[in-house]
Amino acid sequence: MKEDFFKYQAQTSNHPLAIAISHANESFIYDINGKSYLDFIAGVSANTLGHNHPKISQAIKEQVDKYTHVMVYGEFIQQPQVSLTKLLAENIPKPLETVYLTNSGTEATEGALKLAKRYTGRHEIIAAKNSYHGNTQGSMSVCGAEQQNSAFRPLIPGIQFIEFNNVIDIQKITSKTAAVILETIQGGAGFIEPKNNYLKKVKEKCDEVGALLILDEIQTGIGRTGKLFGFENYSVVPHIIIAGKGLGGGMPIGAFIASNKIMSCLKNHPKLGHITTFGGHPVIAAAANATLTELFNSNLIKETLYKEKLIRKSLIHPLITEVRGKGLMLAVIVKSEETASKVILRCLDKGLLLFWLLFEGKAIRITPPLTISNNEITKGCTIILETLNEILAES
Repeated sequence: MKEDFFKYQAQTSNHPLAIAISHANESFIYDINGKSYLDFIAGVSANTLGHNHPKISQAIKEQVDKYTHVMVYGEFIQQPQVSLTKLLAENIPKPLETVYLTNSGTEATEGALKLAKRYTGRHEIIAAKNSYHGNTQGSMSVCGAEQQNSAFRPLIPGIQFIEFNNVIDIQKITSKTAAVILETIQGGAGFIEPKNNYLKKVKEKCDEVGALLILDEIQTGIGRTGKLFGFENYSVVPHIIIAGKGLGGGMPIGAFIASNKIMSCLKNHPKLGHITTFGGHPVIAAAANATLTELFNSNLIKETLYKEKLIRKSLIHPLITEVRGKGLMLAVIVKSEETASKVILRCLDKGLLLFWLLFEGKAIRITPPLTISNNEITKGCTIILETLNEILAES
């Protein structure tokens, strides 16, 4: 199978981890040789309730037995879609109330950008340097990482970039601006939180000039930072939010959410302003419903903050310079890129899954399932510390 993987399946890099998967359950993934891996990355923040959660699996099976795809998005009334959009709308601040379901986070980004241009009648978009919003060409256009973008130019014109947390740069938002798109917490750049009411100040400037604030909640959303959506930690309500990853509980999904007033403009001039065949797929929507229902009926969201404290308390080491992020969206920053890679690869050999971040080479990703136990956190952190001790002894 490994030979076929490299021969027939398109690769994203020259060095994939290439673990041959047998099955997965709760906080563990198992390879075909029976080796277990404690999962500290959750499919890159996607497996909110871990692997093979019984309520998600049951929801999927029940929906498959009823119907799968029946019609392009938005034409037929389908209970899983209606239930999901209502559940989201009832649990987020007003006036965010209308949900457009998509296939992925990057498609949600595309839809949000189109919505902002259509609603404002403007074309300038302002994004942050070292941001990441997806990998389709529209999403790449607002990703401020030239090392990723340069090979694919020209991209969408009319994009300006500002520095995240730089208050002076806020003045670049003007009456020509359709939207400002930001990650609530910068992901690929190293899990950088907004400081000094930065997001609130950006929103105030947007309101002043008639621009829209889009917050990318693809990673920070669905309970990972101690709130359903990350922006709820920072005293701001954006005009549009983008969701994805953890919303599907391991199934592919995206969504962009706005007020009914803003969202309705996609219906006219032209009609079908944004369309998708499989967005809101009933099986995926059923999985998302099960994920959210379990979160709302448990203490998992609140517990992320305690689990964050446990990780921070455990990971104190001379090679660790800081731990960034919030809740169970954490980046361990070590003294060199070489050290980060050694930790990730050696921990893999020891049965602990960690991963890199896109643009911060000294970061080690820790984004486990929200269902991870305290004992599992302690076990994983012990492996990390043992590995760091080995590396320190070699220096």
